[in-house]
This record gives sequence, structure tokens and C-alpha cells, in this order.
Amino acid sequence: MTATGQDSLNTRSTLQVGGKSYAYYSLEKAASALGDVSRLPFSMKVLLENLLRFEDGTTVTRADVQAIVDWQREKTSTAEIQYRPARVLMQDFTGVPAVVDLAAMRDAMKALGGNPEKINPQVPVHLVIDHSVMVDEFGTPKAFEKNVALEYERNIERYEFLKWGSGAFDNFKVVPPGTGICHQVNLEHIARSVWSSKDASGQEVAYPDTLVGTDSHTTMVNGLGVLGWGVGGIEAEAAMLGQPVSMLIPEVVGFHLSGALKEGITATDLVLTVTQMLRKRGVVGRFVEFYGPGVSALSIADRATIANMAPEYGATCGFFGIDDKTLDYLRLTSRPAEEIALVEAYAKTQGFWLDPNAAEPVFTDTLQLDMGTVEPSLAGPKRPQDKVLLADLHKEFADALGGEYGGKDGSERFQVAGEAHDLGHGDVVIAAITSCTNTSNPSVLVAAGLVARKAREKGLDSKPWVKTSLAPGSQVVTDYLEKAGLQDDLDAIGFDLVGYGCTTCIGNSGPLPAPISKTINDHDLVAASVLSGNRNFEGRVSPDVRANYLASPPLVVAYALKGDVRGSMVHDPIGRDRAGEPVYLKDIWPTNDEVRTLIDAHVNADMFATRYADVYKGDDQWRGIAVTGGETYAWSAGSTYIQNPPYFEGMSMTPKPLTDIEAARPLAIFGDSITTDHISPAGSIKADSPAGTYLTGHQVARADFNSYGARRGNHEVMMRGTFANIRIKNAMTPGIEGGVTRHVPSNEVMPIYDAAMKYRDEGTALVVLAGKEYGTGSSRDWAAKGTNLLGVRAVIAESFERIHRSNLVGMGVLPLQFLPGENRETLGLTGDERFTITGVANLSPRQEIEVKVERADGSKTSFAARVRIDTANELEYFRHGGILHYVLRNLAA
Repeated sequence: MTATGQDSLNTRSTLQVGGKSYAYYSLEKAASALGDVSRLPFSMKVLLENLLRFEDGTTVTRADVQAIVDWQREKTSTAEIQYRPARVLMQDFTGVPAVVDLAAMRDAMKALGGNPEKINPQVPVHLVIDHSVMVDEFGTPKAFEKNVALEYERNIERYEFLKWGSGAFDNFKVVPPGTGICHQVNLEHIARSVWSSKDASGQEVAYPDTLVGTDSHTTMVNGLGVLGWGVGGIEAEAAMLGQPVSMLIPEVVGFHLSGALKEGITATDLVLTVTQMLRKRGVVGRFVEFYGPGVSALSIADRATIANMAPEYGATCGFFGIDDKTLDYLRLTSRPAEEIALVEAYAKTQGFWLDPNAAEPVFTDTLQLDMGTVEPSLAGPKRPQDKVLLADLHKEFADALGGEYGGKDGSERFQVAGEAHDLGHGDVVIAAITSCTNTSNPSVLVAAGLVARKAREKGLDSKPWVKTSLAPGSQVVTDYLEKAGLQDDLDAIGFDLVGYGCTTCIGNSGPLPAPISKTINDHDLVAASVLSGNRNFEGRVSPDVRANYLASPPLVVAYALKGDVRGSMVHDPIGRDRAGEPVYLKDIWPTNDEVRTLIDAHVNADMFATRYADVYKGDDQWRGIAVTGGETYAWSAGSTYIQNPPYFEGMSMTPKPLTDIEAARPLAIFGDSITTDHISPAGSIKADSPAGTYLTGHQVARADFNSYGARRGNHEVMMRGTFANIRIKNAMTPGIEGGVTRHVPSNEVMPIYDAAMKYRDEGTALVVLAGKEYGTGSSRDWAAKGTNLLGVRAVIAESFERIHRSNLVGMGVLPLQFLPGENRETLGLTGDERFTITGVANLSPRQEIEVKVERADGSKTSFAARVRIDTANELEYFRHGGILHYVLRNLAA
């Protein structure tokens, strides 16, 4: 893990900790040669150390290192650096296609005459299976057992494949199903804050724990002082195979926290406030670092909650320094004493220690929040940055009902067939305690349990139309809820354990009871969900639910009791007690002291030590999975889950020359905030969709369709699911929701996949046009892979989110950005045009390029666009047809 070649700055030093000697790369020594670094933000110090460690005069030069130090002058930089994270984190939705790619690369390496075993992770990789469990069964003591059984039944092909990977690849560990959510397992067990490993000489080298992950919420571990962020699976595979992450030195926004949260205010209220502020300020592509006296008052769980939602506020990461709270958390989670001692010694020696009294770091920009001003909040109904005060939610919903939801009458009620209740607009049909963001934090989970306890004591229960679920981020949560007696209270009002995984937050909410679903769809009801998740994009949570609100776990319980978002949660009763008296939210809301007392009494290190002792062994079902194949995978032609992708077919050692994009047709024209959920859905597969037709044609019963996310190992399903979100709107087919477009020559409206195949048969290249924030949301590599496989050569948007832009380049799709003040509307683009982009063979990073347009009437115009290939390394990947092709050719050579 150390540099090769001459260490021209000579910053290698020795650190003694507990009788053990570690080598490290000294920032103090670097400062004596390059200039003061004491006021660099902590996150920038991590990048500086990384460059010092890998300085070799070629990949990383002294000038690269100097650029980090010089960043302090302008607080911004155009310099490109090669950053090497210490490890990679994956989950199964993104991990399966990544391992599919590695297996395919081994086959391709063999075909090129190379050694297949060269395709092997060069850094530690942990893959946690957490995205597959669905909430089929709920509200019963058998829910967990039945959901796990269904999970194995549906996903056995994928699990066999992942188990093969854990044996075929070195440096690759799989955490089996039913253990927890990858980010919480990372926080509680894998992460170290300071990593160490032996170099070529056998010397133990200490360095900051860093990672990239194939999930956007990898940032959660920033709360532990670990620099990590989400990348697409394509970029992660390259990092696994020894390629550096090519990046521009980022701007760093400082977020000053002061004061303390008021009584009854949760970490969720805080993070929703922070998210709204940062999204409004604009931090896409930037680091955010939290500082100020308020940070010291936050627990690591609270910091992790804020760091987790960096993708929602648009930042690359949301970083916190290391302090005594960090060490306390490492002790609580039963980390080895020698590791904790190393963290403290290294952080203090290297200037990574968070001291609220130290001089303020140098930041590109700053904003401030007095945490005492935070109010109870939710976010919704469609975006996580759209914070709504709890006191105003019912009014906001009424406004939306009369506006964006079509001016509906909020008083309408409809009888549910065979049920003793009716449904109307704004009824909560899903209340889910779910996601990495909130189920990692004992304060909000214990608070949820106490709300359930107090409600139970008063005789309240969840409303019968609400689908309730509890999916903790780790098994430790169950331990302390049971020990405190709170799980009994949660069970009593329907919040039984349904699984350990992401569940509802990623769209695995499972079907609603048939009568509820039918009533919603028959009457076009705007039903609501309240979930403790981080994403509420259209069509994500459930195909039956249009208004989705993010909330703290105790508020999720409260809304299950109330049953609707129409009335005021603050002023209206949420139910009546056994004597018929009204019960208000304040009557069942716990005090901070009540929550803290239970945490102190029932959360301890023994729970973490026990639960993580055999974390890679799994349950009996996992241990019983048989594995086939050796160094290469034995592909099954009949599998509808795992297929050998076509990316490397006919590949030679020399890349094909790049060609211009001539007379391309728009496949679709999209508006602002098109998310990767819109581009590559993770939820249910409609029977009449191209993907559903494909599965039916392969004798898969409708009940066994599973989800798009679970079938990411099969390109045939995923390319058919690209742009197939039920809520996506294409300006070429106004008034129609769903993945359809207009095939221009015939003027026929058809599914986007069918149109793409028709264009392919006609020999027509394709482009996609879009508005601002294209590709926001999850770090889905399939959003780029599917775009590529549909034949899209370029995406022209007003702006791109960071991960998706990188993924497009990594799949050989050209991202172009309209110049400021221009978009498809100002340019009068309707979808009837042809687009020609010349000079593709001679691109340079971030240049302007001319896009020629021929309109339907034969008239011609053109506009300039910015090439969003941002670095020289990215350009090299693009020339090779994608990052995996580049890596494969280099390894084969």
C-alpha cells in the first residue's frame, strides 16, 4: 500500500504505538518542504496523505502534491489528481453486476491470451447482501422468517454466484443475507478510521481509512472520520483492479454547527434541515466538512446520519474529523484496543484531530446552523431536499393535492372491498422504519420504541390500512430493543421485524394488500407513505403510492397510529385512549432523558462483539449453498438472473478508433431532476413492460419476477428496464407517464426499449436530451450501462450529478452540457431533429464542441456544448470504449 519509486519528498516517518512501530507519511514533513498545511480541511489532508504515500514521479508527482497545498490560496483548483482508496465496499444490487463484469473480464482475459487470475481485487473488498429482502410478510411474529425464506427462494442463483465470487477472488469477502445494511456493517465493524497494512518490505504502514463504495450512501462512514463516497460499479471495479480514481481537486464547503438540539428534536430533523440548506446552496461535486462547537455535542450515530445523506444534499461527501467521540464509538463497537490506540496516536500526530478551539480551516465557502433552531420536520412528497415542518405538513399536502396532483378533492372517501374501513387521499398506507440513515442510530430507534410503548399503554394501535414494518440496519438493533423490552411494544402495534436490509427505502416495500391496492388504483387516490429512509423519488417506494415523506422513526410510528397526512399531527388527536379521550402526539413523545436512560442501560460492546464474531459465516441456508466453477464462472444459458454481458465480445488488444456521431435521433427528452431511479428502476417489474415480456417468454411466472434491482446480473432484463420507470415523463410523448417515446420516422408511440431496437435495426445513432441535475440519486451503474446498450451515444443535459456523469464516461457514452442560459427549450428542440457531433476522435477534457442540428423541415442550426469528460484519465477510458476495456487491455498487455 506504499508508493513505488523514489520518495522525492522524503516524508516517510515512524510512529510508536503501544510498543509497535508503524511507518507513516508525515504531513508535518511535507509542510516543511511545500508550505503550511495546518489549516487544510481534514478531508483535504486525507487527499494530501494519499498523494504523499503514492508519489512515484509518474502517476503522482511532486507537482500533484504541491497542488493540494496551493489549493489554500484560491480554495479551488483545476488540477487533476490520482487518488487511491484503501478499500471498496459493495452491496448486492450493485455488487452482483460488478462481480458479473469481473467474471466476464476473466473470460475475456483468457480469450486475449492472458492470465485470468490477473482479474483479481488488489485492495480489500467487502460485499454486504442487504438489498434483496422484500416486505412480503408484515405485522406478524413470523414476518422475518417468511421474508428470509422468500429472499433465498427468489435469489438463490444470485447468491450461488456471489458465493462463487467469494471463493474465486482473493481480497473479496461477502457478508451473507440477514446480517444488516452495508453502511451500518461498515460503520459498526469494517471501518477502522486508521487502516494499516504491510508494504513490500514487510513494514506495517499506517494511513487514513478510505474507500469508495457502489452505493451512494457510502458517505455514512464519513461520520467516523473515514473518507468515502459512492461511485458506480464500473469505477469501483477499476479501483478494485488497482486503477486510481481520477478526480479534480474538489472545493470544500465548511458547515459550521453551533448550539444543541432542543428537547424532543431528532437527528432526522437535523439532517433534513442540513440537506435543504446545502441543496439550496449548491454543493454538487464538492466536499462538505462539518466543524464548530456543535460537532462535539453530536454522537457518532448523529454524525453518521448527517454524513449518510450527502447524496441527497448533492455533495461528494460530508466529512467529520476524529475526536474522543470517535474513540468512544470504536470502544462501544468492540474494536481491538490496539486499533483504537493507533487511531488516537495517528490522528493527533498528523493533525487529523478535531479540536473545536483550533483555528478555523480554510474553506471554499461556508454556511452556519444553530442547531437550537431546528424544528420537527419531514421531507416530501417527491424529493429529500424538500423539507416540510411537521406543523405544516397537512397544509402542504392539501396544496399539492389541489395543484400538482390534479386539483383533487381531499374529502373523497372510498370503501375498501371486504374491509371495515374506507380510503381517501392522504391516507398513509405504508409506515416503514427502514434505511441506513436512521436505523443505525439508537437515539431514534429507542425513541420509536418508546412512542410504541406509550401508545400501547393508552390502547392505541396502527390503523388497519397501514402496512407497518421494522427493518433494522444490523442485528445489534434487535438486541438492544429486545433487552429494553421495546420490541414487544413495537410488535404490539404492528412493527414486527421484517428483515435486516434496505427494504422499503429502495423500493422493496412488497405489495400492498390487494383490496388496498385496488381501491387506490380504481379511484386514482394519492396515497401516502411515511418512511425513515433517505429517498422518496417518484415510483420508488411503491407503485401504488404517490406522496412519500421521509421522517424520523418515532414519527413513522406516530403516523401509523394516526393513519393519514391530511390532518395536523401537532394539533389534531392521533387517536383515542381506552376511555375515549383524545391522545395527542405530545402525550406519547418521549423525553431526551427517557431515551438516553435506555440507551445507557441497554447498548453495550458485548452485543457488537457477539454479533460480528462470525459475520462472514451466515445462517444454515447460506452455508448450504453449493458452488460451481473455478477461476472462471460456469455461466448457465437458462439463467434469468446471471448472464455473461456483451461488453467484451469481439474485443481486441487495440481499441477501435472513435467516430463522430452523425444524424442521431433523440431517444427521449427529459426535464429536470431525472434520477437514476427514473433511468434504471430498482422496484417492481410490470407484466406488460419489455422486461416483463422477456421474463414471461422465459417461463418466469409473474409472482417470480422479483425486482429490477435483483435482476441486475442479467443485461437482457436491465436494458429493457432502462428508462422504464412508471413515473418518468418524456417531452416527446406529452401527457403520458412511463417509459415510452415516439419513434420519429413512423411517429409511432412505443416503449423506449422497443424504439431503441427499431432505431438500431435502422442503423440510427441515438442521443438523450435532459434538464438540470440529470442522474441524481443512487450510484447505479446500470443507468449508464443500459443507456449504452440501448445505443445512446451522447447525453446532452443542463447539468449532471457527479456519479452518473462518471458512469456515462466509464461506459463510453459522451456527456455534453448545454452552455449557461441555454437548454432544449431555448434552442427550440422538439425531438424531431437529427443531431451531428463532429470531432469526437479529437476531444480534450471540458472543451466546447459544436452540435449541429437538422430540423424536420430541413433547416439547420447549431449550438455549442461543454464536453463533460473532466480529466485526461477519463478521456483515455472513453477512447477505449469504457473503463473496463481500458483496464482489461492494460492487464492483458
